[in-house]
Amino acid sequence: MNIGHTYENMARLVHAQTGKYPTAKGMSGAYRAAISNPTMRPMAAASAGLDITYEDGAWAEFCTTNGVFEHIFKGAGPTNGPSREAWDSRVAEALTLIQEINPGLRLMVDLLVTDLIILNSGADGGGSASRLPGVVVMSPGAKWGVLDYAMCLVHEAMHLNLFVGDTVYGTFTLSSRELGADRYRALSAVKIGRRRPLDKAFHAAVVTVPLMFMEHHQGKTTLVDLYTVSLRQACADLKKQREHFTAYGRMLLDELCAFGESINFDSVARATSGREYAGYVPVAV
Repeated sequence: MNIGHTYENMARLVHAQTGKYPTAKGMSGAYRAAISNPTMRPMAAASAGLDITYEDGAWAEFCTTNGVFEHIFKGAGPTNGPSREAWDSRVAEALTLIQEINPGLRLMVDLLVTDLIILNSGADGGGSASRLPGVVVMSPGAKWGVLDYAMCLVHEAMHLNLFVGDTVYGTFTLSSRELGADRYRALSAVKIGRRRPLDKAFHAAVVTVPLMFMEHHQGKTTLVDLYTVSLRQACADLKKQREHFTAYGRMLLDELCAFGESINFDSVARATSGREYAGYVPVAV
């Protein structure tokens, strides 16, 4: 999904909420205002920046009460000032690293991630949800470096990106509940060898792309070595269920599968840093 897709999808979501299309320059503020509608999420997003909270914050209380991100919140304990300061510092360094790796990826994170909940649950990962636009939860591993923080932020931002597209266009012809049936399952590129519901398998395949790209940029090969074969296998399996993708979903599927075949990181750099959105003109729905 390139940055042009992201801008167009965000604009359509804003239009659906407000009846107005934002300019490219005003996209961030307009999007944050749109998702602050109580029909979108229970708490408003800050007008700018990344709001970081912890296990005692309002978002943590909401998630715990409503059973959101249970696998991450389970086991989370209290944290102190030094721990939080260290997390904040790592997140700031991670954002700087994302900018250095690819400004388009940093833009995606800045546009789509408004709230970050950081925990010490031992889950060593992150989470995002379609019903909470802008919100990401993170439980850093004890051995995480700055690149791990950066990849977690990009990983979850890409999920949020896909959720926005799904909200305005629809990615599948069946509901998420229907896609949970065994006959709609597909191989996961991440949980290698496992078959998952079609929507989850598709998400997993898409998010491998920026993660592989980021490691490649940093001269590392762990994820490239791990996912190259599994991504191709997942793409082949996803294409078998092409009929269950909408026209928009098929476009994304084709982009994904083209990368899976080529593993061309230059194409990722072009897609994420393309400046098509600079001339963005609202198009009537």
